[in-house]
Amino acid sequence: MIVAKAHNRVLVIALSNPPVNALGPGLRKSLADAILDAQADDKIDAIVVSGSGGIFSGGADITEFGGPFARPSLPEVVEVVEACGKPIVAAIDGVALGGGLELALACHYRFASKSARMGLPEVKLGLLPGAGGTQRLPRLVGMAAALDMIVLGEPVSADRALTIGLIDDVVEADALLEDAITFAETVAAPRRASEKRVEPETGQVERFAAANARKIKGLDAPRACMEAIQAAQRLPFAEGSRLEVSLFARLVEGEQSQAMRHAFFAERAAARIDGMPDGIVPRSVSRVGVIGAGTMGGGISMNFLSAGIPVTIVEMTQDALDRGLRVVRANYEASAAKGRLTAAQVDGAMTLLAPTLDFDALADCDLVIEAVYETMDVKKEIFARLDTIARPGGILASNTSFLDIDEIASATTRPDDVVGMHFFSPANVMRLLEVVRGAKTAPDTLVTAMALGRRVGKVPVVAGVCHGFIGNRMLVPRQREATKLLLEGATPAQIDKVHTDFGMPMGPFQMLDLAGVDIGWHRDPVRIESISDALCARRRWGQKTKAGYYDYDEARRPSASLETQEIIDDFRRKARIAPRAISDEEIVVRTLYTMVNEGALILEDGIAQRASDIDVVWLHGYGWPRHLGGPMFWADQIGLQSILDGLARYAGPLGHDLVVSTLLQERAAVGAKLDR
Repeated sequence: MIVAKAHNRVLVIALSNPPVNALGPGLRKSLADAILDAQADDKIDAIVVSGSGGIFSGGADITEFGGPFARPSLPEVVEVVEACGKPIVAAIDGVALGGGLELALACHYRFASKSARMGLPEVKLGLLPGAGGTQRLPRLVGMAAALDMIVLGEPVSADRALTIGLIDDVVEADALLEDAITFAETVAAPRRASEKRVEPETGQVERFAAANARKIKGLDAPRACMEAIQAAQRLPFAEGSRLEVSLFARLVEGEQSQAMRHAFFAERAAARIDGMPDGIVPRSVSRVGVIGAGTMGGGISMNFLSAGIPVTIVEMTQDALDRGLRVVRANYEASAAKGRLTAAQVDGAMTLLAPTLDFDALADCDLVIEAVYETMDVKKEIFARLDTIARPGGILASNTSFLDIDEIASATTRPDDVVGMHFFSPANVMRLLEVVRGAKTAPDTLVTAMALGRRVGKVPVVAGVCHGFIGNRMLVPRQREATKLLLEGATPAQIDKVHTDFGMPMGPFQMLDLAGVDIGWHRDPVRIESISDALCARRRWGQKTKAGYYDYDEARRPSASLETQEIIDDFRRKARIAPRAISDEEIVVRTLYTMVNEGALILEDGIAQRASDIDVVWLHGYGWPRHLGGPMFWADQIGLQSILDGLARYAGPLGHDLVVSTLLQERAAVGAKLDR
């Protein structure tokens, strides 16, 4: 767990717990024992604590959270480190995150390599730093920097850490250990962060809370973090530390942290593919082809370009190709304007992009992704052409969000090479990737798509073949019931507000207006079969026409639309529905409980491998609030019987549209959970 070696009169203790040197029980005990032994050793004058494998420490072992911590706990080890009478220098390479940074804060001096990053991201797990981080960091860097790092969980670079006083020096990585040892040989005495005083900054926390109100709204951990940081300013270190411990204990047992820790582990579980033979190796992918330079095609291309993978992008007309390239460059330049990329990085990405009108240019690609209209005939025609052009072993992927991958694959002579890769819009931003496994998709095709998704920074989830796969299939009952609720007396604003109050970034009708009400419209202005048809016939296509379910001003701010309400009223009269008052609770049951039921049906049908995969889809593709863990975890938290009771309560208006999941009923009957 540690490797300890004396360099003259300096003991170097290297943390060794691959892959991230997590501070688990064994490492903690070994480290504490080594520090105490060095304290008693007359031949040792100073200590250097380093990492190994190019990383200092990724933090605590979060599998311990929610249960009893083995002794010594991390706070106890940190106290041993800081209390040592001999100087201790932290040599930080790679990352020092969470408990790893708290360990470094307890060391008396800190050196870091130029590429190192340091942070306290516990808030992203619904927690706060529980080993003195909320008390030591403000004493070293001041209130403003501590609030950013602790409440927002934002890491800092080595240069930034030096500027704010978090570390003492930045050095080259290959000189880090040597420089730390040299410094340790010359330093006179320990310098303890706990003995420093936080400079008073009146109103700093209040101003920070106001500036970040949207980010922290409704979240327990940020409020607890701010309370602990304020304690560092007004209380002695020991009292502030006791408050930190009590706040941590409260958060770790809270529902929000449980949900956020579930999300953390769910993302890792999603990488596992059921039913794979042993020894499957991903295929090599060194060039990607993309068919279509529209919004999706351009966004998909950016993922690979940003990862250094060359892309050949094909369009039918020069105008469409030029327009797509302009959008890609504009997106990159917007990132550069925000400081996220340099001009050289923008140019480097664009040089990897090969635009062409020649479909045959895709022959050299290891993976080709089709990103054209959601029309089966068009997609089958494209795949039939690809079948004759793509190299042997090349993977043929469709970005379809609804259509049958098996039918698409039937247009080829190699369905084993065909897979769905459903990116979410905007494809260069959204992290979710649904990887759709067809009936004949080869194991190495599937493994390659999953691995490539991770390589370009996505969170890939395996889905089976059905209409809408996982995410969009679950949207169907939500949208169906939301539309029925309009006819029964609710307004778009009421329904959307229920969803945004719940924590969603937008409601069903806000989402439709953003995406485009005309998506999937049959384009016949005479054929009016739904409210959406009527809106589309009047060119109320959403934000892009400044009119949809809402009216929009020049800044795209929405307001209630009299025209839309007239359309709703007209449909209501034709259906002979008497409007009534709709409660927010009914909206929750009919739009969210029905989604849970659909998720259970998805599990029954084998479309998702596990309930937590469904949560990952909704967390990363649809903005489900992370502190609620995903729809299936949320259902488990409120109780599956409660879900069934709610559906029964509104059985009348739900009518024959709802088929209650057998799995949901079986699990509820025995008090079990969907995620087990």
